[in-house]
Amino acid sequence: MTSAPIALFVYNRPAHTRRAVEALQRNRRAAATDLFIYSDAPKKPEAAAAVQAVRDYICTVGGFRTVTLVERAENQGLARSIIDGVTRLCAEHGRVIVLEDDLETSPHFLEYMNTALKRYEADERVMQIAGYMFSGPLEIDDDALLLPFISSWGWATWQRSWRHFDANAAGYGRLQASRELRRRFDLDGHYNYFRMLRAQQEGRIDSWAIRWYLSVFLRNGLALYPRKTLVRNLGLDGSGVNCAVSDIVQDDVEDSFRVERLPTSIDVSPDAGQVFRNMPVARLSLTAIRNRLAAVFGGQRL
Repeated sequence: MTSAPIALFVYNRPAHTRRAVEALQRNRRAAATDLFIYSDAPKKPEAAAAVQAVRDYICTVGGFRTVTLVERAENQGLARSIIDGVTRLCAEHGRVIVLEDDLETSPHFLEYMNTALKRYEADERVMQIAGYMFSGPLEIDDDALLLPFISSWGWATWQRSWRHFDANAAGYGRLQASRELRRRFDLDGHYNYFRMLRAQQEGRIDSWAIRWYLSVFLRNGLALYPRKTLVRNLGLDGSGVNCAVSDIVQDDVEDSFRVERLPTSIDVSPDAGQVFRNMPVARLSLTAIRNRLAAVFGGQRL
């Protein structure tokens, strides 16, 4: 089976980028996978040295079938860069695996992604494969389950799904007019995604993910999630440009866990309520605050 290409989006965190790449290199399928690394240009002059350090590192990356570097000449920002990269690779390859520079993956991550992309490629309702799972107990028979919302922390999709991505969030008005739709969008009140969508529409944030979720939601789409997480976010330390100074509880990636039993019924899992109840609650992180302040004022992270 031909492996799906990886789009890895990097900016100004060389240590995070190295850990993300080294984790991918430990995957057995890495040698059969084309890696595309998208490096954004500095937004401000003070970011130039860190961006160059990342670019110096990614020029040395090997262990994949091919490595293609896309070094932006001008700063695009994460949302614009991801939308462009995913759109291009989906058009050229029909599917894509998407990662950011602060995501450390399981040695079985690529195996899971490629198996699931193949298994559900003809099921129009399945619109995303997610690699992350929230912390907390999850007692299910299969190794994965289908849920009615997307993940932005290590994921994959097909051209057939991504073509429905609506960058303008044209369906916002439907949710604004319907309390029932807003409640469903917020996972029966367990997570306030609509507040994020409203912030996007009011120009207070620039999130590709909330627009992708809306696009999937309005088509009654599903995402496949593993029973245990295959991804850990290393960026909740204040180092990220788009990362709030808060933290959430995450489970460690278990190297021994492989997704082998996939659901056969294409519908929202009857166990979805367990996941909804495990939705994360952000907590204040003093380390993240110190790191963010150091980054903002040009100091060293602590």
